[in-house]
Amino acid sequence: MYNTFRERWCALQKIIDDFLYYLVVERGLAENTLASYNSDLQQFIRYLKNSRVDSFSKVNRGLLVAYVVKMQQEGRSPATISQHLAALKSFFGFLKRERLVDEDPTADLESPRQIKKLPLVLTVSEVEKLLSQPRSDTPAGLRDKAMLELLYATGLRVSEMVQLNVDHVNLQGEFVRCLGKGSRERVVPMGQVACFHLRTYLENGRGKLIKKTTEPALFVNQHGRRLSRQGCWKILKAYARAANIKKTITPHTLRHSFATHLLENGADLRSVQELLGHADIGTTQIYTHLTKKKVREVYDKTHPRA
Repeated sequence: MYNTFRERWCALQKIIDDFLYYLVVERGLAENTLASYNSDLQQFIRYLKNSRVDSFSKVNRGLLVAYVVKMQQEGRSPATISQHLAALKSFFGFLKRERLVDEDPTADLESPRQIKKLPLVLTVSEVEKLLSQPRSDTPAGLRDKAMLELLYATGLRVSEMVQLNVDHVNLQGEFVRCLGKGSRERVVPMGQVACFHLRTYLENGRGKLIKKTTEPALFVNQHGRRLSRQGCWKILKAYARAANIKKTITPHTLRHSFATHLLENGADLRSVQELLGHADIGTTQIYTHLTKKKVREVYDKTHPRA
């Protein structure tokens, strides 16, 4: 059907493009996820070229095992390899449904065993020290206080927080509306303390930071434009240093701390899953390992025969 080398590889690329379009239209995946899938598939197609395999229907389990071995020899981590295989499983599942291949070669292919790295969390005391750092006598300090309180009160991803507009906040109802992964909207309660500091920022700080009254962003930078993820990260790192917190923390650390502290105080896993916006409860279960570890530490310290 395809006579030239170029025609064959263009045909494979067209199939990948169709798959990515399917992920957008049918599954509503986020841009970062699409970029990751595309990167993994482009790497795989280069491997096929080097292996002189010019059709996805010629891919078999043996070739995929050889691909995994190659990545291991290159020093790729189990997590990275698992990510590649997840992209390939999704892709070949699509090919099978579209009848572009007769068999799915990834069907019984297992990912390399991963040692799950537990997320870093702050103690309640460390959180309190961190949140006490911003000054209350400057517009930027009011912004930072509201921002950090909101992150800890809601468990929002930093990407979700910086995309918040003023009209996404309901101070009377004490909740925020945000768009999570896959453009899924959720409503998250934020509690009285975060609500108080958000109100203070909106009344006394934001108006002095914005340059245009038409700016919709809730949190803005020194130029009056929407604060970026990188900007939030820099702000957090500065306050962590000021609080003398030795742990290497990121905005996601507050999300991990939010979930862990809820579970330690009796919240059920399904509620935490809903608050975090996890599509799969398996993702949320990582936090149960942290709380079990905490229970064990308490037991070892307090039981006379531990």
